[in-house]
Amino acid sequence: MARRKAISPVIATVIIVAVTIAVAIAVAFWMTGIVGLFTAAEKLEITSALAQPAQGGGWEVILTVKNTGTTPTSIDLILINGVNIENCDDVELSDSGLPLAINPGGGATITINIGADGKCGVTKFTAGLSIEVKLHSTGGKEYPRLLTLP
Repeated sequence: MARRKAISPVIATVIIVAVTIAVAIAVAFWMTGIVGLFTAAEKLEITSALAQPAQGGGWEVILTVKNTGTTPTSIDLILINGVNIENCDDVELSDSGLPLAINPGGGATITINIGADGKCGVTKFTAGLSIEVKLHSTGGKEYPRLLTLP
């Protein structure tokens, strides 16, 4: 019978350590990809909100919005005192329609025209009235701002 020789314990240990390191690196790259998917964050900030009298009566509400998150988002709904502005009387968006897409680092200006006879649900707009304007995103988040009509 021929004598067989096995590899030395030192070489076996080096091979096991090398394989373990290779597997650990592969798992680290895989986890980095998964973490990147789950850490994408939507965050809108209303950087300024202004309510001013409009020419011909009524009010003009101007909101400046910035996307400070890491993922693109869209504003798909605007609520005034909890009522969709599409269901309000004499209230309309003057700039662009919805949905309004905003990329990360980007911004948008939203102008809402409220007529002198404007009404949202039970709310009849009058001077001195506080209104809550809430932006709803396609990600399901809401961004409110409280304003007082001059």
